[in-house]
Amino acid sequence: MSGLSLLILVTAGLGWIHVTLNGSIKTFDGDGLSSNRPRATGSGENVLVIGSDGRVNGNNALGGGSKHDIGRSDTAFLLHIYADHRHALAVSIPRDALVTIPPCQLPDGSWTQTRADAMFNSAYSVGQTTRGNPACTQNTVEQLTGLRVDHTIVIDFKGFAQMTEAVGGVPACVPQDIYQKDLSPGRATRGRLLLHKGEQTLSGKQALDYVRIRHGIGDGSDIGRIKRQQAFVAGLIKKVKSAGLTPANLLPLAEAATKSLTVDSGLGTADKLISFVMSLKDIDLHHTKFVTVPWRYDRARVALVHPDADKLWAALKANRPLDDGNAGIAGPESRATSHPPSAEPVVSGNGITVVVYNATHTSGLASTAARTLTRHGFAVTGTGTGTHRDQTVTLIRYAPALRTQAEQVARLFPGAQLQALTRGGITVVLGQTYAASAQPASPPHTPVTSNTRSADDSPCSDLSYG
Repeated sequence: MSGLSLLILVTAGLGWIHVTLNGSIKTFDGDGLSSNRPRATGSGENVLVIGSDGRVNGNNALGGGSKHDIGRSDTAFLLHIYADHRHALAVSIPRDALVTIPPCQLPDGSWTQTRADAMFNSAYSVGQTTRGNPACTQNTVEQLTGLRVDHTIVIDFKGFAQMTEAVGGVPACVPQDIYQKDLSPGRATRGRLLLHKGEQTLSGKQALDYVRIRHGIGDGSDIGRIKRQQAFVAGLIKKVKSAGLTPANLLPLAEAATKSLTVDSGLGTADKLISFVMSLKDIDLHHTKFVTVPWRYDRARVALVHPDADKLWAALKANRPLDDGNAGIAGPESRATSHPPSAEPVVSGNGITVVVYNATHTSGLASTAARTLTRHGFAVTGTGTGTHRDQTVTLIRYAPALRTQAEQVARLFPGAQLQALTRGGITVVLGQTYAASAQPASPPHTPVTSNTRSADDSPCSDLSYG
C-alpha cells in the first residue's frame, strides 16, 4: 500500500502545476536522523517508502480507531534506483521482522537506547506521537542494510484511497467474500460484507481494505499481505499507463498523493519533488522488480535470513542486479541464472507471472511447484488449493495473448495440458501426474529467498507485473 505514491510518481515522469502541489507537501524533522549514517556510494539511489496507519487528519474514518492513537507504520519497502535510472528494485521489509532499532530521538530531544529483537514497525512508534517517527524508521533501515537512504516518503490511508479513486479503481480478484471480522479479527460477529468474491475494480476504502487485510485471505500472515500489495501496486501502475501519461490524467493523481505525503526535506517542495520525479522518467514497470528481504518464521514473528539478506544489501550497495534465477546475487556481466537440476529443462521465465493451485489431496505440491518456477525466473504471485481436489492431469491455463509464455511454463510440467481461457493470467492447476513425481514441500520454517513469496496469497491471477 505504501509504495503506490512513489511508484506512480516514478512511472509518471511529468511535471505538475507546482503552485497547486507546494502547499500540500509536509516534511519531517531531520534532526532525528542518526549522526552515524552510512556513506553515500554514488551508485544509484535508495528511497524508503512507508505506509502509515496513523489516525490523524481524518484517517480514523478509514482505518478505525481514534485520532489520538499512536502513529504506526503499516508496511514499508526500500526502493533501489539503479545508476542507469532505467531499472529499480523494491525490497519489502515485513513489519513483524525482528531487527535492531538504533537510538532514536524522542519529542523532548533526548535519545533512546538501542533495542535488539524489536519488531520493525515499532521503530515508527518511538516517541508515542500521533504522527509517528519516520526518522527512526530511516535510522533502523540504514543500520539494517548498511545503505544510505537518500529520501524517505510516508503516505497515509487517505492518500492511498484517494489515489485509487483518481485512476477510476484498480482491477483485482477476491478469492472469497470478505467481512468486517476478516479485517478486524477482534470483532464478536463477522459484521457486514466488505468485498464480494470474484473479479472486480476496487477504489477508495474498498481498495484500502483489500490491501490491509491479513486474516481473511491466504494464511493470515504479513508476508501474504506484502505479496498482495506488490501485485496491487503493479495493477495500479498499469492502469495509469493505459490511461495515458497526460497532465490531465496525472494532476488529480498527484494532488491526491501530495496531500497525504510526508517527506524528508530533500523532497519538501514541489520543485524538488518534480526534479526527483523527472530523473526517474525512464524507469518502466518491466524494469521494476518486487521482492521481499529473505526471511523465515521465528515463532509468531519473522526473522531475517543471513547471509542471504546481507548478500542482497551488498548487491544494492554495489549497484548489482539480482540473479534472475533463484535470488542469488550476480554482477552486471553475469546475469545468467543458476543451473537447475539436470532432470529439469532449461527454461527462462523472466518477466512471466504465474499462480499455482494444488488440485490434489497431496499436501505441499503448490509450494514445491512454486520453488521450481522461481528457480527458473518465473514470478509466483500466489499459491492456493483448488476448489476440486481430484484433478488428474496438470493444466496450464492462460489468456490467448499469453500462449507463448504458457508454453514456457508447461515445459516444467511434463504431460501438462494447455487450456485457453477468455481472460486472466497464467495459472498452473496441479494434478495427480505431478503429485506422482514431485517431492513434498519443506515445512513453513524453511528460509525464503528474496525472489520467493511462499506465504499464501489471493489465489487469483488477474493482476500481472508485466
